[in-house]
Amino acid sequence: MSKEYQKNSMYVEKSTETLENGGLEKNFDDDGRPKRTGTLLTASAHIITAVIGSGVLSLAWAIAQLGWVAGPAVLMAFSFITYFTSTLLADCYRSPDPVSGKRNYTYMDVVRSHLGGFKVQLCGLAQYANLVGVTVGYTITASISMVAVKKSNCYHEHGHHEKCKISNIPFMIIFAAIQLVLSQIPNFHKLSWLSILAAVMSFAYSSIGLGLSIAKIAGGGHARTSLTGVTVGVDVSGSEKVWTTFQAIGDIAFAYAYSTVLIEIQAKSYLFSYYFMPTNTLRSHPPENKVMKRASLFGVSTTTLFYVLCGCAGYAAFGNDAPGNFLTGFGFYEPFWLIDFANVCIAIHLIGAYQVFAQPLFGFVETYCGERWPESEFITTEHVVKVPCCGEFSINLFRLMWRSAYVILTAVTAMILPFFNAFLGLIGAASFYPLTVYFPIEMYIRQANIPKYSFTWTWLKILSWVCLVVSLVAAAGSLQGLASELKTYKPFKT
Repeated sequence: MSKEYQKNSMYVEKSTETLENGGLEKNFDDDGRPKRTGTLLTASAHIITAVIGSGVLSLAWAIAQLGWVAGPAVLMAFSFITYFTSTLLADCYRSPDPVSGKRNYTYMDVVRSHLGGFKVQLCGLAQYANLVGVTVGYTITASISMVAVKKSNCYHEHGHHEKCKISNIPFMIIFAAIQLVLSQIPNFHKLSWLSILAAVMSFAYSSIGLGLSIAKIAGGGHARTSLTGVTVGVDVSGSEKVWTTFQAIGDIAFAYAYSTVLIEIQAKSYLFSYYFMPTNTLRSHPPENKVMKRASLFGVSTTTLFYVLCGCAGYAAFGNDAPGNFLTGFGFYEPFWLIDFANVCIAIHLIGAYQVFAQPLFGFVETYCGERWPESEFITTEHVVKVPCCGEFSINLFRLMWRSAYVILTAVTAMILPFFNAFLGLIGAASFYPLTVYFPIEMYIRQANIPKYSFTWTWLKILSWVCLVVSLVAAAGSLQGLASELKTYKPFKT
């Protein structure tokens, strides 16, 4: 690999000479990386902040499709499955022994160590496709929130019955323009302040949504709810009920999708070391797998409690008419300034979150191309440009073109498919089974040498197949939702 790519790579290994220096050895772990100083608290904080995101905005709508019985039950089922498979994945961080084995620093490394073969490519395809989907979804959500600010002011000024039609397209362009600039920064840790701010914003808008729902309930009024959710023949047709139920399952799956980054949390990866707390990663003692299991229990439990509160409070507040996004679908109109602030929080959160999920993909493509064509000056040469008042800035022509093309592609895709609930459901359905269920179970079976057709092997396989079926029906519901929305969507008309 070229010096430029070594310098900008996701991980920095210490040399043998450095480790042999007695004065510095104590500052590094057994793998030559800086000593891990994280705790159960910091690991739990990573998980909570990783899980709670824009998915929480659709939970009131999801509960409305499923009802008081199935809605909370599905939430609890996904939380249990997510926690259980995350414990399996935590054991697979080291191989072959979960305590003293060789560390694996990325999800693909873990799959390579335990399964190998074409499954590594399958994992990479699933993981990077998920990252692409998430960045498109964030472009959609951020633009919707920007539009919601203008609509909120319009409704406040002209009345709640005003149409206030505003196109998402200009705001998608604005969001993409911001990402074009941020994407050209070679080392994203230089924007750690933005990422930390983004994490705070996710808690802010989620808490505002919960608070407004509780206030609406306390303020009186009657919202029509039921044990089975939206009523066939009143709210929806029979076929619509089936499809929206499937789509709601996908939305809940998206809300719990964090297994793709669990290994990175555990190993101090590029993705999380700068997204939240740059120096807080798991210590080597006690064993990482035990700390991560406890952190997963605490993190998932806290998140589930928050989700149940948001989803159920939102459903109680709006009933079967719950909007797809209860901060941008105008379940609330007043206080308009608080609605504006919540939506600004969403936009700020997603500006940083977009980069967090895009950077691993940027790094993968650039590292691969640097290794594949090491002699290409177009790919490897860094041009230093002096920017007044900002110092020197490094520009790489390949990075400039590739990252710009990616941002433009995600923006165009978002313009074509700007459907919040259906798109989140599709991402959740597509990523939940392979990354949260299939690979953790298969790797655990291989690592623990569980005999084929034994009791443990059988019920793990049954769980895997059941989750596959759930993911397929959720994907079908989301695809049907996208198809239905596309029939009436006119992208360039307000």
